[in-house]
Amino acid sequence: MCFPLKILSRNKLFKVLFLPGFLFFAAGLFFLSSCQKEAFNTSPDFKLAFSNDSIIFDTVFTSLGSATHRLMVYNHSHSKIRISDIRLEKGSSSDFRINIDGEATFNKKDVEIRAGDSLFIFARVTIDPNNAANPFVVQDRLLFFVNGNVQSVKLVAWGKNARYILADHHIKGFPPYKIVADSLENVEWTDKKPIVIYGYAVVNSYGSLHIDAGTKIYFHKNSGLWVYADGKLNVSGTLGQPVVFQGDRLDANYAGLPGQWDRIWIMEGKAGSDDVIKNAVIKNGFIGIQAESFFKKTENKLLLKNVVIKNMNGAGILSRDYTIIGQNVVVANCGGYCLALTGGGNYHFIQCTLADYWPYSIRNNPAVMLTNFLSDTNNRPIPHPMHFDLGNSIIYGYNDDEFGTNMVAGADSSYFLDHCLIKTRLKMENTAYFNHIIKNKDPKFMDVNKQDYRLDTLSPAIGQGSPSISAAAPYDLLGHPRGKAPDLGAYQFVPGQSKKFK
Repeated sequence: MCFPLKILSRNKLFKVLFLPGFLFFAAGLFFLSSCQKEAFNTSPDFKLAFSNDSIIFDTVFTSLGSATHRLMVYNHSHSKIRISDIRLEKGSSSDFRINIDGEATFNKKDVEIRAGDSLFIFARVTIDPNNAANPFVVQDRLLFFVNGNVQSVKLVAWGKNARYILADHHIKGFPPYKIVADSLENVEWTDKKPIVIYGYAVVNSYGSLHIDAGTKIYFHKNSGLWVYADGKLNVSGTLGQPVVFQGDRLDANYAGLPGQWDRIWIMEGKAGSDDVIKNAVIKNGFIGIQAESFFKKTENKLLLKNVVIKNMNGAGILSRDYTIIGQNVVVANCGGYCLALTGGGNYHFIQCTLADYWPYSIRNNPAVMLTNFLSDTNNRPIPHPMHFDLGNSIIYGYNDDEFGTNMVAGADSSYFLDHCLIKTRLKMENTAYFNHIIKNKDPKFMDVNKQDYRLDTLSPAIGQGSPSISAAAPYDLLGHPRGKAPDLGAYQFVPGQSKKFK
């Protein structure tokens, strides 16, 4: 069959010759683009999201054992991301291991997560709780390096066979805490196992906590013990088995390092329900004891007997309008004050050593400071009655003035220092405030660098105390009798006493 020959126009000819080729070329481009890799998110502002900001292995091991927890890592962006490195901060020396894509390791590089997808990471820890070298709290961080930034997730596990108290209340405006003695509940802590506190341990209103002799209490960073309003604390150490409060770092470098934990915080109590701390050592925190009337004026007292408070970043004892009775109390080496008794209150201390040889920085405050007012919202003073007396005691340190007061009119206030050795530039001739004061004579402690505040042979404090004052504390902090010629301070000089002191 023959067809007539047609002469095509230029446009029709273009369509016949070129359109099929264009369509083939476009299809090829689509095929090639579909084979290209998905573009990565390279923004320096990108952040991974995690199922938890910390992983806490709260298993308390009694023998060699392991525990595993899962962490989810999310890519909430619309592009693929590459994590250049996932690693344990302590590397191969870490007690932890991570498992990514079936591989147990301590670091993994170039891990990709597609847009809107997630990654499983399994973290594992193996603990020997009977290893004496273990800390109470084993820690590390899991680091993620993405687009030039580093994000981290904490890893925390318990390293020793101990009783662990872990905060389970997280309320805005409050430190994390756990109630250890609830209302109308009487709780006893014994010396059978060390007690490790992670957060704040709280004694609730009308609850009580009794701590037995020999109990060792270790606080993690920023942790503390909080006796809430109308709660009650009874610390019953003995001379041979004191109760010890300290940080949870056991390394030798931390043995005398301040600021490792927060404080023992005691609020107001009801009449006849006194808080008692007897034969105790409180060391290496921020504030040793904070006792304050918070909601109302306290009706009870805080009784301190044979207590050592030392190495505090802030204050050894900080009070606000409280009542404290103390005997054989040593407060030493505090960055702020040994005693800061503020906002009024009633205070009676005898046979105390208040020695501030803070070595870490310049200390502009005196070892002992008294004020009889609190400030309102406009920083105006509100007077409160203040009564303070100190007998048979030593106030000494590096500063020229280690005793200071800041009193305002409008409240019945007084203080009386009787038979004391004090470093000061104040005139102490007014017998209404001072009696038998030894000024600016070095008390000659055995060794302030080792925090041994016993008196040396040539101390001017030997035999200078009043027997009528020491009658209320006839034995010193170590159990030595004071007799008829008591010394000043918490320690009675004993001829031939050992130079070793712990």
